Amino acid sequence: MATTARPYEPSPGRSPVTLARARQALHAGTAVVLPNDAPLTHVVTATRARTVNEAKGRPPDQPVALWAHHPDTLAALDQIWDLAPATADTARRLLAAERLTVLVPLRHPASVPPWLTPAAKDGWTLLFGARPHPLSPLLDEHPVLYVSSANRTGHPPAATTADALRMFPPGVAVLEPPDPEPAPASPGPPRRATTTVRLHPDGRLQLHRPGAQDQHAPGPDDYLRHLRERYPAVHG
Repeated sequence: MATTARPYEPSPGRSPVTLARARQALHAGTAVVLPNDAPLTHVVTATRARTVNEAKGRPPDQPVALWAHHPDTLAALDQIWDLAPATADTARRLLAAERLTVLVPLRHPASVPPWLTPAAKDGWTLLFGARPHPLSPLLDEHPVLYVSSANRTGHPPAATTADALRMFPPGVAVLEPPDPEPAPASPGPPRRATTTVRLHPDGRLQLHRPGAQDQHAPGPDDYLRHLRERYPAVHG
C-alpha cells in the first residue's frame, strides 16, 4: 500500500546559524544544511555518512554522495575511478562547471578506500559537484564530506532556509545564506535537486535522474545532446 509522507512541523523559535556556527557544527561531527545557488535545492552534509543519513531519517548505512569539492579529493579519485584522462577531465568539468551529480565507474570495486566506501555501490561511486563560492571557506576545511539532498525521507528537498528549518530537527544546523541572492525581477525556474548523470568508462553518458539542470530540456536526449556538444569526450 502506498504511504503518504506526514507533514513536518516547524520548531518554535528556530533560527538559522551563522557561517562560524556551521563551521563549529561540522568540526563537531554534526550535520549541517547548506544553501545552493538557484535553481538547486539545499543539501545536508557531514564528515560521516552515517550522520547525513540520520539527519534525513533513513538507514545509517544507506549510500550517500561524496562531495567532490576539494583538490586533494579529486587527485585521489584519479587513482580510483575507471576513466581515461580525457573522460576524467570531463568528469571534473561536469561536477564543477555544470554542478551535476555524477556516477563514475570504479577501477577496483573490491578495494575501495574507507573514505569512499559510503559513496560506492555495485562498482560505481556517486559524486556531488555544486560548490557555492560563499561556502568555500567552510568546505575547504574538509577534504572529505558526504552529502545528500536536504530532505527528510518522504519529503521534497528544501528549496529555502525556511523549508529546512521546518523539516529538520533542532540538532541539525541550518546555515543562513552568507551571501543571499537578490530577489529576481520575475520568478525563475523551480528549485530542484541536481541532475544526475552516469559516465561510463568508454565516455558514454546517460541520464540517471532528472533534476534542476535538465528541467527546461524538451526531453532527456536533448539535454544529453547539449552536454555531448559541449564536452567532446563524452558520447551516446
